[in-house]
Amino acid sequence: MKEKKKRASMSTVARGGKQAGQATSLHQRILSDIQGNILSGRWEPGRRIPVELELMEQYDCSRMTVNKVLTQLAQAGIIERRRKFGSFVSRPHSQSAVLSIPDIKTEVDALGMPYRFEILERHKRRATREDRALLNSEEPLPVLELVCRHFAKDQPFCIEYRLINLQSVSGAATEPFADVSPGAWLLQQVPWNVAEHRIRASGASAEEAARLKIKSGSPCLIVERTTRSLTSAITFVRLTYPGNLHELVATFTSLTSSSRSV
Repeated sequence: MKEKKKRASMSTVARGGKQAGQATSLHQRILSDIQGNILSGRWEPGRRIPVELELMEQYDCSRMTVNKVLTQLAQAGIIERRRKFGSFVSRPHSQSAVLSIPDIKTEVDALGMPYRFEILERHKRRATREDRALLNSEEPLPVLELVCRHFAKDQPFCIEYRLINLQSVSGAATEPFADVSPGAWLLQQVPWNVAEHRIRASGASAEEAARLKIKSGSPCLIVERTTRSLTSAITFVRLTYPGNLHELVATFTSLTSSSRSV
């Protein structure tokens, strides 16, 4: 009698394991199909994906299975789930390395979009007290003030406000910045030793909103950076990104017995 009970129990476990395996396999199939459509470009950013009921009918599965797949895709940032509206393919987010100095063109290229820029303002003048504070310099100096707008396709990608110390980079005074943006030109021309980043969030001013083609007060990500050589300041830049289209990424490596802190 005991042996019969034992066999019955083992049979139940086996059937349960098979059902679980089938559910796992179906979950992976739905996940792979949706992800494949998105990553291949067949489903473009912003496209609405089939609703849960359609996916349930297509794959002959439960709502719970479909919901788990969509939740997993949303957590990975591949889709956006909007209550009462459905799920949509996420628009690409750019990533900047917090501890490096990226070229904005490279960021846009990584999104697979055409890049261009335009100089909105250009002023050569003596540094004000505020300028010297931004450049961490106590000495009076000539500066080149620039405002540049960067595009990803037809959408403004970010606004760049920059001060260049003309004592350190005299060639910037006559550089037209026609083919190469100010930041990319500086990276090519001037060696730097120290960079300081400051990162914050802010609502877009009326002027920033107009230039970025967003609503006034919309959240923006602000990245401010000052770079220096061993002897003097080189440049200060303030990059203003629409907050919903940009994120910052930093990778850190733990110290080991053979590594040194720098």
